[in-house]
This record gives sequence, C-alpha cells and structure tokens, in this order.
Amino acid sequence: MTGATPARITAVETFDIRFPTSTALDGSDAMNPDPDYSAAYVVLRTDADDGLEGHGFAFTIGRGNDVQVAAIDALRPYVLGRPVAELCADPGTLNRDLIGDSQLRWLGPEKGVMHMAIGAVVNAVWDLAAKRAGVPLWQLLARAEPAWLVAQIDFRYIADVLGPDEALALLERGRADADRRAARLRVRGYPAYTTSPGWLGYSDEKLTRLAREAVAAGFPQIKLKVGADLADDLRRMRAARAAVGEGYRIAVDANQRWNVDEAITWTRALAPYDPYWIEEPTSPDDVLGHAEIRRRVAPVKVATGEHVQNRIVFKQMLQAGAIDVLQLDAARVGGVNENLAILLLAAKFAIPVCPHAGGVGLCELVQHLAMFDYVALSGTTDDRMIEYVDHLHEHFEDPVVIRDGHYVAPSAPGFSATMRAEALDLYRYPTGEYWAKAHPAPVPTEQDPHRKGAAA
Repeated sequence: MTGATPARITAVETFDIRFPTSTALDGSDAMNPDPDYSAAYVVLRTDADDGLEGHGFAFTIGRGNDVQVAAIDALRPYVLGRPVAELCADPGTLNRDLIGDSQLRWLGPEKGVMHMAIGAVVNAVWDLAAKRAGVPLWQLLARAEPAWLVAQIDFRYIADVLGPDEALALLERGRADADRRAARLRVRGYPAYTTSPGWLGYSDEKLTRLAREAVAAGFPQIKLKVGADLADDLRRMRAARAAVGEGYRIAVDANQRWNVDEAITWTRALAPYDPYWIEEPTSPDDVLGHAEIRRRVAPVKVATGEHVQNRIVFKQMLQAGAIDVLQLDAARVGGVNENLAILLLAAKFAIPVCPHAGGVGLCELVQHLAMFDYVALSGTTDDRMIEYVDHLHEHFEDPVVIRDGHYVAPSAPGFSATMRAEALDLYRYPTGEYWAKAHPAPVPTEQDPHRKGAAA
C-alpha cells in the first residue's frame, strides 16, 4: 500500500507592482530623484490541503521592474513540482540549486537582477515554511537548532573568515538566555529610526515638521538624504539640527553619489552639525574606498549595505575595517539563507547591524532578521536600529506596527510579505486600475523605432 501523494508547488505566479511614490517625492534622494517604489512580486501556490502560499518580492524603484519580474519567471522550472514538505524543511536545497546552476551563475555570479530574483523566490519559500510552522519567521529562526541553521548557509568564498564550526559556536552561544530576550522583545519591541523626514525632494518646512514629529514619536534617530548640492545640504542639516536639538542622532545618506575624496570633503563640511553616520558615501563595490573614507571622516561613522550584492563583499568590508554599521537588506542578496551568513559575519566582527528598510515591504521583511539576530545571535540592541519609512504599509496583510519608536514584534505566521489582493489588482503595471486609468502606459506607434518590426 502506497502513501498519499505529497503536496507540491503547482504554480509560480509573478506580478509587476508599482506604486506612484514619485508624485509626492517620497523616496527621493541624490541618485534617485523620482522613484516609483515597486515590487517584482512572486507567489508560490501549492496543492496542499492547508491552502497556504509563499510570498516574496524583489524591491525596485520603477523602470526595470519588468526585467526583475522576467528574472523571477526564469526560475519557475526550478520550483514547480517540488514537494512542499521537503522544501520547507530545508530551504537551503533550493537556494543551493538556484545559486549553483552553472548557466544562471554566468548571469552573475551571485549579483544583480538574477541574484535578487533568487532572493525573492527563496524568501517566498521561507514565508511558506513559517506559515506552515504557524509562527512568524523571526521565531522560526530563533527556535531552530543551530546545526540546522548552519546547514542552510553557503560558506563558499567566506570560509577563510567564517566556517561552519565557528558559525555553530556563535549560534550556540547566542541561544543562551534567548527565551528571556524573546519575551522582552514581545513587550518592548525593537528600536527603530526613521528616514521619513529626510527625503531630498521635501521642503525645509516639511523636513522640520516631520523631524519634530519623529522626536515626539519616540524615534532616537532620523536620517536625511544628501549629496546633490552642498549648500542645500548644509541648510537642511541646520534646519534639522534646530528641529531636533543637540545630541539627537541625525544620520545622512549620499546613496553612492560621491567619489572617495568628494565624500571626505562633503562629510567634513557637514561635521559641524554632528552627523551620526554617512551612509553609502561611494560605490558599494569600493571596499578600499569605504575604508579610506572611514579613516578620514572619523568620528562620523560609515554605514553601507543596501546595495552590497552578496556575502563576499560584506566579508571584505569587514576584513578591511571599511564600515562601522552594516546595513543588511532583505531583498538585495540571495534570500534568508545568505542573510544568515551576513548576520554571522557581523557577529564575528562585532559590527552592529542596522537593516535598510527604505522601500516597499522592506520594513516588513527586515524586522524578522533583526529580531532573530537579537534573540538568538548577537543578543543585543545596543547601537542597533531598523530603518522605518511611513508609507505603503497599508498594502500588506501583516503591516509593521511602530510603538514609541520601536517595531512591535510580529506575531502572525510567515515573513510578513503578503500583499493585499486589492493592492495587486490596483497597482499591477500596466494593466492595474491605477495605471490603466490614471496613468496609461504609452502605446507604440508605427513611427516608434522600438515597435516590433518597425523599419530601421
């Protein structure tokens, strides 16, 4: 007598979701003046009786989101038909299969659009696994056996700095008193800072009002975008400092705008207003450039990570003493598995992790990673905060909750990645109601040289 056929992944559905944040200049910075925050969104459907689905996404800022969706679509054959129970019991198998595919690797390796697509799919598997376990992802990770977590990590290219044995020791040490920290997390939450006052396109009046509101709401830090014009930056920093008072932390973020010497000169010019850190002062690939900037702008700290493409570059940043703050991103690298490696690297080097969350859904995701780190790895929130922005949360079924400047620990099962069905319908590009009626996509004409079949 044979057993029942195991439940399998039966569909990998993708959506190009774009929100019109450029209309109010939400998200604007020196490199991205008019972003439309977007999600290349994926849903893993199964034939299991429980009806649960896995949801994930890669974050983009508008144009090119279709390219990111196409990359996720290309992964469909690797996922369809996989047994659900096996996949959720060991997400690392899919992670290794996707990253290790010889032809997919040629498109990276382990960087860019394809790597982000892998991250979206892998994160969707973790969402499904946490839902099936009936717990939020942070709790699934915090309760997991250290040896199982180590088995989820690809140590290739980082083993010279961190190998499985040392990772296991870090995780076993991190479990000490984890239950007490989990209980405290549920009561107090995890510290947050907010970027909402500091978008570059905002007026000085709006910056000042939002900065004062942030202080009143209990946030211990705000962040301002800088890098387009030094005189404007000095004026805006002066306004922000007057609004929040002396001693209150103001971080600044250049979004990769500068060359190394320019970053040093600009940061020193801002120094009289006591910036806490300078974020992404130059290219995220320039490890030695970050190290030089850090050496020459101290005591201003250097933070980066949202565009660091994989664990290997993070390893080098840490080896070179290039950063004071590691800004892990939930949707830039190859999913939860790779972020576990990055968290462990940060723990080894005793560098605080302040996750990047300035994009649609990123607050929802990164809270789980930071909370796991606190409960079962680093054991501390000292000098650690999760970024918070105050828009687009209403489109998620389990949106973040902020209380007294802290993220409230999520309790719903999953990775908090599930968007509301009405949001998918309204903002699907270009056919969703918002884009079709309010901002229809351009229709190519016979004279359009990009039209298929047009004469040269």
